[in-house]
Order: sequence, then C-alpha cells, then structure tokens
Amino acid sequence: MTNEKFLEYMQSGNTVKANSEAHLKMHELARRAQQITAELNCGFHENDEKAKLFSKLIDKEVGENFGLFPPFYTDCGINIAVGKNVFINSCCCFQDQGGIEIGDGTMIGHQVVIATLNHDLIPENRQDMVARKVKIGKNVWIGSHATILHGVSIGDNAVVAAGSVVTCDVPENAVVAGVPAKTKKYVK
Repeated sequence: MTNEKFLEYMQSGNTVKANSEAHLKMHELARRAQQITAELNCGFHENDEKAKLFSKLIDKEVGENFGLFPPFYTDCGINIAVGKNVFINSCCCFQDQGGIEIGDGTMIGHQVVIATLNHDLIPENRQDMVARKVKIGKNVWIGSHATILHGVSIGDNAVVAAGSVVTCDVPENAVVAGVPAKTKKYVK
C-alpha cells in the first residue's frame, strides 16, 4: 500500500481491521516515524534543523516560523499538516493516522496528546480501529496536558485549558475546561 492510498483509506472513515493491509502500513509508518523522531529528539538542533526534520516527518513543508521544543512523539507522521507560526512545546504525542490539521498561529502546550484513532468497544473486534481527523483552527491555545480525541474540531481563537479532555467540537472563541471539556466562557 502506498502512502497516498493509506491516507485515502484513513480519510474514508473505514474501519482498519487488525492485520489488514492498512494495519500493516500503520506499522511501517510507525517505524519510519520512530527513526525520524529519534533523530529529532536526540541532541540539540537549531530551529531550521528542527523544521527540516519535522518537514521530513510529515512529508511536507511546515509553515514559516515553525517552533518546536523536543522531544516530540508520533506513530505515523505523514498525516499532520502545520500552518504558519505554529509552536509545539515539549513531550507532545500525536497519533495522527486519522489526520491532524493545525491552523496558523496555534500554540500547543507541554505534553498535549492528540489521538485520531479509537478501538472498537466490542471485545471480539477490539483490535480494529476507526480513524477520525482532528482539526485545530487558527490562533488556538491548547494548555499543557490536554487531550484532544478523534473527530474533534477546535474553532479559531479557542482556548483549551490545561488538563482538559476534549471529546466534542469546540466553537470559535470558546474557552473550554474540564473532563470532559465544557465551554466556560468566550474570548473577544
């Protein structure tokens, strides 16, 4: 399975059956991501070097003024898109098989988890997975230790408070907090 066919399949909403061609491709891409993140996370790199390594990881150019404080972890890599002036703080974990889109000006705090996969609840099918894209708008601020779950869209200018677990879409300009995250107020 080519990378393009894999991305098409993951965007289709189909179930990834255990040991299927798509599942085996996930393992192949995970090894590639581990190799690149090992290089990214070891030693000191200037900003331009980090941008080049991250671009290699996601298989496309990052937006201008990209900022990253390693270490960074992902188990796919090629299904991440990053806008301009994006900053990702240290120890973030992105499970991007379903797709992660990060809008211009977004800041992501320490140890944020973005998960785009979910396993089947039925025990006999527990090894099967469903992917859903996470879309983060422009000028979003995601606080430390937040978790964003599969299928969530976060609107422009929204704020996700530290430690929140986001299970539903977040409106533009909303400040959400809690487990699960709920709208507390609006900015602007």
